[in-house]
Formats: sequence, structure tokens, C-alpha cells
Amino acid sequence: MEKKQHRKESISHLIYRLIMIALGAACAAVAIELFLIPNQIIDGGIIGISLILDYLTPNIAWLSFSTLVVILNLPFMYSGYKQIGKTFMFSSVFAVVCLAVIEGALHRFHPFTAEPILATVFGGLILGIGVGLVIRHGGSLDGTEIMGILLTKKLPFSVGEFVMFMNIFIFGWAAFVFGLEQAMYSVMTYYIAFKTIDTVIQGLDETKAVLIVSDYYEEVSDAILHRLGRGTTKLMGKGGYTDDAKEVIYAVVTRLEVTKLKSVVHEIDSNAFITIMNTQETKGAKFKSAIH
Repeated sequence: MEKKQHRKESISHLIYRLIMIALGAACAAVAIELFLIPNQIIDGGIIGISLILDYLTPNIAWLSFSTLVVILNLPFMYSGYKQIGKTFMFSSVFAVVCLAVIEGALHRFHPFTAEPILATVFGGLILGIGVGLVIRHGGSLDGTEIMGILLTKKLPFSVGEFVMFMNIFIFGWAAFVFGLEQAMYSVMTYYIAFKTIDTVIQGLDETKAVLIVSDYYEEVSDAILHRLGRGTTKLMGKGGYTDDAKEVIYAVVTRLEVTKLKSVVHEIDSNAFITIMNTQETKGAKFKSAIH
């Protein structure tokens, strides 16, 4: 059998990806240099460690945040080369270098605010947008998760648990260095950034996957198609108690259409069983065109 050749990324798409990664790194640099550092607030992961070490070594000029974030990230990205791939590693190194260069160039600008709450909220939002853009376009600004992937193969922890333990240590360290109040602001910043990253990666068009079990599946499927403009898929199922064959309707709708869908289904069958699930991402030209 002839080996299938994978299509290489086009130059135009690569350039677009690198521009978006650089834009994401620039947003992260603005958040760090003009919001977080002046207010002694940190983020989690390698960025947080770099911020603490930068604060603890004020007399070592070359050991700045820009230098530290590169030095601390590169070993993990190099180690994760075989696990995650050449493209990811290249994109991540490019993102980290952009972050370091842009953050260094922002030193001459005055902070946007000296109010901790404003720095926490807007710093977290802008940082989340930046990190989210980098991840969405195939890179990373933090080697913590890569380290987690490598270490959890030998340790009885998941990647998520490892990252959580790391951040507990980092924010605990921040409490000793900056004080308990600044550590609490840092936890808030991390949470805001984390939620913003999810929004950027998944997009604003939040969708829901719906499973419907009804004896009137033909009428329900037809109503969803004509009243909501959504296509459906019929899945074959079997009742666990009666062992009777059942047709299960599968559909994907936007968050704003959930109430209408439930109303439409219950107009036809008040006993219909409906399960609504969150979806990470929905791809497909037909679904997108239906939204717009």
C-alpha cells in the first residue's frame, strides 16, 4: 500500500499563524509589563516563576523577566519535542521569544494603573487573550503543561493535577515574597486569565450537543429542521429496561437556541427525554452558515 503523503502547511497560512502568535505574545507582554509587574501580581506556571525570580534578583541586570522566561521554558520545550512535535515546538519557541522581546521593549512605558483590582481584572483578561491566541494558533507560552506530560508518565498524577500542584506551590511562594494580599490578587488574575483562554480557544459561538429520545422522533426531527434550521442525525439505540429499539436524535444548537429547542420538542412530546451537553468546538460549513 502506498504511504499517504501529508499535505504541508502553506506559506500564507504559516505567515498568518506566526502573525497571530506574535499578536498573542504582544498582548501577554502588555499584561505582564504594564499591569502585573508594577502591582506585584503574578500568573501561574513558568511566567509566574519568572516574575518572582525577577523580583528577587533586582541587582542582576541580565536576569530580567525577559531572560528568565526564555531560559526556564526552553528546556521543557526541547524535552517535549518528541512528544508534541516539531511544529508545536517551533511555534512555542517563537511565541516565547516574541514575549521576551516585546516585554523588554515595554520597559520605558508607564503602567496603565496602580490600582490592584483594575490590574487584576484587565491584566488577567489581556493575558488570557494573549495566551489563548498563541494556543489557538499552535503554540504555547508556558512549559508547565509540557513538563506535566513528560513527568506524569512516571508519576501517579494527571497533567491537570500536576499543573494544579505546581500553581499551588507558585502562589504559596508568592505569598511569602509579595504578601498574602498580592498572592490572592494573583490567584484572581490566574482564574480570569484561565477563563479568558477558554473563551478565545473555543470561540464566542458557544454550542450545545443535544440527545433526544422520543417515540415521535420523525415529528421532532422535522420540527428541529424547519423551526430552528438545524439538521439532525438519527442514532440507533435500545432501551436498557425494555430492550426495545429506539431512535435517538442528535443535534447541535447554539446556546441561545436551547430554550426554543426544548419548547419545540415538548410541544410534540411532553415525555421526551432530552440531554444537553457542552461542546468544546463545532466545525462544519453548514453549521456555521446556519448561525449567520
